[in-house]
Amino acid sequence: MVALGGALAGPSLAANSDRPRVTEIFGEVAPGFERVKAAFAANFEQHGEVGAACSVYHRGKKVVDLWGGVADEGSGRLWARDSIVLVFSSTKGATAVCAHILAQRGELDLDAPVAEYWPEFAAAGKQGIPVRWLLTHQVGLPVLDKPLAMEDFLAWEPPVNALAAQRPKWDGRTAHGYHAMTYGWLVGEVVRRVSGKSLGTFFADEVAGPLGLDFWIGLPEDKESRMSPMIMLDFENPSAVEPKTEKARELMKAVVDPDSYLTQEQTTTPLDINTRGFRAAEFPAANGITDARSLARMYASLIGEGVDGVRLFNDETMTRASTEQVFDRDQVTGVPTRFGLGFSLYRKNSNMIQDGVFGHGGAGGSVGFADPKAGIGFGYVMNKMQLEDTRTVNLIAAVHASLKG
Repeated sequence: MVALGGALAGPSLAANSDRPRVTEIFGEVAPGFERVKAAFAANFEQHGEVGAACSVYHRGKKVVDLWGGVADEGSGRLWARDSIVLVFSSTKGATAVCAHILAQRGELDLDAPVAEYWPEFAAAGKQGIPVRWLLTHQVGLPVLDKPLAMEDFLAWEPPVNALAAQRPKWDGRTAHGYHAMTYGWLVGEVVRRVSGKSLGTFFADEVAGPLGLDFWIGLPEDKESRMSPMIMLDFENPSAVEPKTEKARELMKAVVDPDSYLTQEQTTTPLDINTRGFRAAEFPAANGITDARSLARMYASLIGEGVDGVRLFNDETMTRASTEQVFDRDQVTGVPTRFGLGFSLYRKNSNMIQDGVFGHGGAGGSVGFADPKAGIGFGYVMNKMQLEDTRTVNLIAAVHASLKG
């Protein structure tokens, strides 16, 4: 998806900027997966990549682990094995995993009213809204009714309290719309009420810890030196943001429409995603910070035999999470979107190749997903945002070509 909503601040890179051409790719690939390395290298040579990483697990084993490019254009620091980067809405998949773990344990009933766990949520006619609608973007709370001061926005209680008091924008029985920013507060507050832990803490204890992930929702200060700053889309350069496909053109209408939920201001001052304050906050819709290796490993742990003896989802949970819940015109983006319970679903005619794939992408290009049929856990992260991304298309096609031999 494309937006955090409202104004964003941060460095941008014009399309004709000089940048070092990267030919050396670091890491490793298992025999048979050389096509993925070639596609990864081509992203730098042909598709404007600046710094990035890609990782693939196949049937629980790591078969691709690649990185390259420049992590920080300002200093010239190269992308290293331990470089980490903001993955925007790819964070939503991690947040969904937390909710499903609680449901799998019998601690959270996805069909129960949200108000059963979060009594304040019953205000404004929301007393009967089920938990599952938070995960499927049906709840009708895609934005805060009023913008918050930055200090309040990056805290937890102010936005959560505001959402509890709001009236839905639509009837979830007949419509859904992408909750670009509010998803994390809504699902995260239910996780907090049930577990007694903040979403970031629960994720650290129950997901990142057991799997050994470098993945944080609320970045510790001692990890800051590993960060790669995000290079924003340059909306001042028409050629950099000119949509090429009909779907992208429809999406761009929502991005630039002043009356769209995607452009509604949520903060009283511009939100700068390349700041310590934003990285340190727990913003479970869109400020996860990680590497490709951890994204791929997390998704690999949800399917098959898991990873190194750790499987977070049993078969029932995997099926429940990846079963289509909504597929229609999105009230926020204006284009059809398809969701399971907390995950984007991909069809055979998409670049994900086959049905059954579930995961989540982030603004500008990052993506993580699981392909149960192929036994794949996939992760890709980058620091240069692009509007329409051939980089992931080529990488995923290379993975499937590798599997075919």
